[in-house]
Amino acid sequence: MKDIILQLALRSIRIHFLRSVLAALGIVIGVVAISSMGMMGANMTLSVKEQLSGMANIVVITAASGPGGGPGMAPGRFGGGSSEEKISEEEFRDIQKIAEKYGLVYVIYRESDTIEVGDRKGRSTIYGLDEDVMRRIFSVSDGAFPKSTSSVIVGPTLAERYDLKVGSRIQIGDEDEGSTTTVRVVGILAERGMSTDINSDMAIIGSEKLFTGIYGSEGEYDQVNLILNDINDSQKARTEILEKMNKKKTTVNVQDSSRMLESITSSLGTMTTFVMAIAGISLLVAATSIFNVMMMSVTERVREIGIMRSIGTQKSEIRRMFLYESVILGIVGAGIGAILSLGIGWVVVLAMVGSTDYFFLPESLGYIPFAMAVGITVCVLSGVYPAWRAANLDPVEALRAE
Repeated sequence: MKDIILQLALRSIRIHFLRSVLAALGIVIGVVAISSMGMMGANMTLSVKEQLSGMANIVVITAASGPGGGPGMAPGRFGGGSSEEKISEEEFRDIQKIAEKYGLVYVIYRESDTIEVGDRKGRSTIYGLDEDVMRRIFSVSDGAFPKSTSSVIVGPTLAERYDLKVGSRIQIGDEDEGSTTTVRVVGILAERGMSTDINSDMAIIGSEKLFTGIYGSEGEYDQVNLILNDINDSQKARTEILEKMNKKKTTVNVQDSSRMLESITSSLGTMTTFVMAIAGISLLVAATSIFNVMMMSVTERVREIGIMRSIGTQKSEIRRMFLYESVILGIVGAGIGAILSLGIGWVVVLAMVGSTDYFFLPESLGYIPFAMAVGITVCVLSGVYPAWRAANLDPVEALRAE
């Protein structure tokens, strides 16, 4: 009997083929809209994660400001000094004992100063780093890393702005305020982009000896960085550093870059959900269309339903016949929508994200079965009331219908 009910449902769809196609078209559009928007959001999130993952494993430790925040900066060669708090050598050793098991721990000297290249003047951030650390955290696109206290590497943006090349010379400091130091460029860094640890693209980076020779303040660091071997250790490392260093008073602040990544990806996820909800409105239109088709089918087949009921067909079988019709429309519409989603979604992702590198990953393609499931569910729900109404028609009254 089940096969006969299914055949009757298929027969009804064939008889009203054009009407059925138009109803299924709404499901196709809804599935394509939801899956395309979902894939766009997934690819955008994956792309941002990839771009930010390079700094998500970095924990930045700085001296806390205010009373008990750490020693002030001693005056350098230019006598300017600074009220900024610093991390002392002793504090660095304490941090290193805690954090070295989690990854690479290193110190950073930093100062903003006047620079002169030829007849052009400006300002740049000067960093002082250990030579071995430089090689581990930077890539040089041209030239080599410094091997002496008179050589530096520069960021690509700074190099472009001042037309710096390997062999160029930079004067650091202002003659009107004190003595100056001339350094030679031995390398141009590869572009690094936004980072929470060192903004190197517009910076001059030299050895610790070069920095302390210019500004003094040896053993008084602007920043301590921890590059984690495992990003999952970020919260644990942060907690241990804070508990140890801030036990008696607030000595350091710890910035966990992974939190920023989580915040950004969470915002992108919310945006994706919102866009998908807007796209889902098309399924509401499709649901209305299918509901209308099913109600028309019930109205047109009142006499047929009466005959079926008079020969012993059960109410449940009548309900199933109409539900079969809605399920078939949903499956066909969702299937076609899924196929079209691969092509349309690819175009949408390329246009909006600019790259399809992540398109075929499960996180992206997973939106296609999700959209199909939503589409089929909408179809079934749209057919519930018409099926119930058909099953509850009075057989005698149905037989009298013209």
